[in-house]
Amino acid sequence: MGKLFLVPTPIGNLEDMTFRAIKVLQEVDLILAEDTRNSGKLLKHFEINTPMHSHHMHNEHKTVDNLVKRMQAGETIALISDAGTPAISDPGFLLTRACVENGVAVECLPGATAFVPALVNSGLPNDKFVFEGFLPDKKGRQTRFLALAEETRTMILYVSPHKLNKTLAEFVQYFGADRRVTVSRELSKMHEETIRGTAEEVLQHFEAKPAKGEIVVCVAGKSLK
Repeated sequence: MGKLFLVPTPIGNLEDMTFRAIKVLQEVDLILAEDTRNSGKLLKHFEINTPMHSHHMHNEHKTVDNLVKRMQAGETIALISDAGTPAISDPGFLLTRACVENGVAVECLPGATAFVPALVNSGLPNDKFVFEGFLPDKKGRQTRFLALAEETRTMILYVSPHKLNKTLAEFVQYFGADRRVTVSRELSKMHEETIRGTAEEVLQHFEAKPAKGEIVVCVAGKSLK
């Protein structure tokens, strides 16, 4: 019986790659990558020559069964995403579930995940939190916001740059202008920054200076006082 390894990759700074991750990627029979062109640069940097196949949201439904059979036959396979830990708002869940259901061992290595540093350096309570990932674009978006308006834990969201101001305006609408918000962008990269303030203040900041890069937003939960 083979095995599936879920291997985190750096979210920006290549020095965040772990020795163990490199060793696993060198030793497995196959690497599944969300974008082989992007991951090819990473593998070349660390001199990893393992064969690589594409595995992304558009083909994972069709390839899962065959991949499970290969592991049942003894192959070891590593799954990586473009950045961070697989299955966190990236492909990985379907294959992991299929392995679990078919008795194939799964091992997830610890490593880079964007929302953890964003939460820890936000200054917001992090003893309890909820990860929302990407909110729905249209259908169900208002319903989700109405539900989150009652959430008392710190909320973490992934937001694309061109939707950030719209999302911040919705925070003002549904959570109130004074709700505490932090926006962390380009984590671990040269231009990393975190903007903290009320929803209204942070919205005004990014209206004056549009955001670029990868973004994680943390929002304080509803106060029970």
